Amino acid sequence: MKDRLLGRPGRVFVAAAALVALAVFVVASTATARTTTTKASCGTVTLNEQAWTGSTANTYVAKYVLEKYLGCKVNVTDIAEIPVYQAMAQGKVDAVLEDWQHVAQYKQYGQKQHSVVVEGSNGLTGHIGWFIPRYLLKQYPEFKTWKGLKGHEKVFASPEAPQGMFLGGDPSYEQKDTQLIQALGLNLKHVTVGAETAEVARFSQLIAQKKPVIMYWWTPEYRNTEFDLVEVKLPPRSKNCQDDGTVKAPLKDFRCAYSSYPLEKVFSSKFVKSGSPAVAVLKRFKWPSNADQNLVSSWIAGKHMDPTKAAQKYVQSHMSVVNKWLGK
Repeated sequence: MKDRLLGRPGRVFVAAAALVALAVFVVASTATARTTTTKASCGTVTLNEQAWTGSTANTYVAKYVLEKYLGCKVNVTDIAEIPVYQAMAQGKVDAVLEDWQHVAQYKQYGQKQHSVVVEGSNGLTGHIGWFIPRYLLKQYPEFKTWKGLKGHEKVFASPEAPQGMFLGGDPSYEQKDTQLIQALGLNLKHVTVGAETAEVARFSQLIAQKKPVIMYWWTPEYRNTEFDLVEVKLPPRSKNCQDDGTVKAPLKDFRCAYSSYPLEKVFSSKFVKSGSPAVAVLKRFKWPSNADQNLVSSWIAGKHMDPTKAAQKYVQSHMSVVNKWLGK
């Protein structure tokens, strides 16, 4: 009897130990499963890279953060500014991290169709304008405003525009320069050579030779400092001022300077409702200042650094910023 009584606790102990071991295994397995699920739950995120260096900086910094810290798989598309809205509506693109105030698209796809969501500023203030190199302003102080251009258009003569060339932006960009030139009564010919890379190649060559050039350009842009560019003052904005040349409006409504505004992030509604942890991170994605984006842009376009390596360099040296995006 004593032996049996002594033996039962032993069997109970063994059984208990087995149960504890089983419980530990179950908990460990569940924890592993949860970890796997958490990493897998991000899934695939598709970001759209627009045709300018600042957008490349946005896209690859966000891509690096999502892949490294959330385990996402990030795809990058390169659809133009307007067509990308249809792509987001169809769920082919999840997010655009720098939109230059496409109000008509906000109304169509956001307010009417509810297929996209405007998620707020990426921390930057954008502005389009007419720019010239500072050495030209020293030679022609009157070029400080558009009025000083009148009668001096031939200063900007080029082979394709003997009367004077205005170097325009990519046709896919928001712009109104053809209408604005006409509304101001200037004898300039609007010439487009292509996307940002082509425009930079053209004006940088002219600047290297200290030749005159006036062009469509914008801020934030790191090359504004590099090339010492100054903005030509255009007429003040009016109540009906238009910035989009595709809009049907009286010519007088284009006779004004471009607006300045926060640059927006836009997500597809499908992505917002997906439950992916990437949604919250991209909602918090915000540059501290224009200078931060310019820094990454200068590494990519100025020093020809691989965008992924440039993103990694920024993230590693700005973890306090990144942690805010991660919600830490």
